[in-house]
Amino acid sequence: MQQLDLAGFAAPGNPIHRLFFALWPGDELRQRIADATAQLQHEHGSGGRRIGAHRYHLTLQYLGDFDALPPSLVDQAQAAAATVDVRPFELLLDRAGSFRNASIPWWLGTDAMPDGLRALWDELGVALAKAGVQVRSGRELVPHVTVLRDARGPLPSTAITPLPWRVDSFVLIHSELGARNAYTLLGQWPLRQG
Repeated sequence: MQQLDLAGFAAPGNPIHRLFFALWPGDELRQRIADATAQLQHEHGSGGRRIGAHRYHLTLQYLGDFDALPPSLVDQAQAAAATVDVRPFELLLDRAGSFRNASIPWWLGTDAMPDGLRALWDELGVALAKAGVQVRSGRELVPHVTVLRDARGPLPSTAITPLPWRVDSFVLIHSELGARNAYTLLGQWPLRQG
């Protein structure tokens, strides 16, 4: 895995630098998620704004927001990720819903969390703790892919045509919030194949 030189990552305009581990869908699944979102918008008249398909992800462990991305934290997080030993698994996105917060985000999620996802979340959390990396995620994983923000209202839990997702890796993402709103993958780790 290539290391990224993080010197000078704090850009003018004081962007917020967010760091998190996530599942990163392939292009075909991204398109299927976008299609499901368009269908939900059509059926439920959401208003709001869709998240760009290139930004779809399922957050595993959130490490925080920073004025400038700390290179030592990135190094520790990458080292912790390299110790994770979990088998690939199937995740089925089969529900849509929303959270009740100011931006009323709509999401696609799962009715039943697979054991593999639970194992990955747990093992990554333990590896980060052993590496001295503070995790700012909640106590429970609520697996979801945010697809829309600023909806007119909440979306009740709704069954969708299932979208199978073969999970065989996870990533570390640097999200620069501000003028660019860019995502940079700082590393990708394959799950154990056997």
